[in-house]
Amino acid sequence: MDVKTKLSERAAEAEKIVVKYLPEVNGMQRTIFEAMEYSIKAGGKRLRPVLMSETFKLFGGKGEAIDCFMAAIEMIHTYSLVHDDLPSMDNDMLRRGKPTTHAVYGEGMGVLAGDALLNYAFETALKSFEVDGASYDRNIKALQILAKKAGVFGMIGGQVVDVESEKKHETMTEEKIDFIYELKTGALIEASMEIGAVLAGASADEIKLIESVASKIGMAFQIQDDILDIEGDEAVLGKPIGSDERNEKSTYVTFKGIEKSKEEVKRLTDEAIDILKKLPYENDFLMDLLQYLVYRDN
Repeated sequence: MDVKTKLSERAAEAEKIVVKYLPEVNGMQRTIFEAMEYSIKAGGKRLRPVLMSETFKLFGGKGEAIDCFMAAIEMIHTYSLVHDDLPSMDNDMLRRGKPTTHAVYGEGMGVLAGDALLNYAFETALKSFEVDGASYDRNIKALQILAKKAGVFGMIGGQVVDVESEKKHETMTEEKIDFIYELKTGALIEASMEIGAVLAGASADEIKLIESVASKIGMAFQIQDDILDIEGDEAVLGKPIGSDERNEKSTYVTFKGIEKSKEEVKRLTDEAIDILKKLPYENDFLMDLLQYLVYRDN
């Protein structure tokens, strides 16, 4: 079975876990529950919960506390997309070929749906303390990672610099591009893999190594996105190519060109795999998955 097929199977399993934790659609505020569910079920590869689960397996993790954090990380990722699509941000009406949340429910409800998913993510992660046999210390550490990587020192911090650079027409620099990619894309990938390691009982040194692996993969993943926006197949990608150029958006490719960007994707990926190989544990699918993510065609 190839890595793409295995990923589809793991993604389907992850989606079941995420959906299981969503609130029931009823009550006076049922519209927000509908919007949350619509946003989650709009599609996606479920990469972050899958990466979390596979890293958990790498370190021999046991127990169901991981499920709470798998759901939480996908809710946070989804909220970021819902807000990215808003008129005040990227003003996108389609995502993965479907109307965006605000296109269906209105801008106000789009804002609230993102807010709800972010808040409910932490409600969900906190349920890990109710799981039989769960480690209090590990859960606390995982929550600290989740909060920091999703916040102003993580994903939101990257988004701030990205928005300011676009809206204020500030001069984009290589340093800013690296900062944006490391935080806006890399932070949640780092959170996913670090939390998987923490919940499995990995040592502090092993967690640092995993953070380094995830950081390199996150950067390579985003650079590959830039490359696909130029060379990708619209039918495969499910979205128009060339949007960065049309929107006059500076990317890694803008500064380095296509060939240098491809070389950087390979360098970062090779380094990440080399670090992973130094660990005294094995998960062949995780190795294959990391390479697939950065050499993907969609």
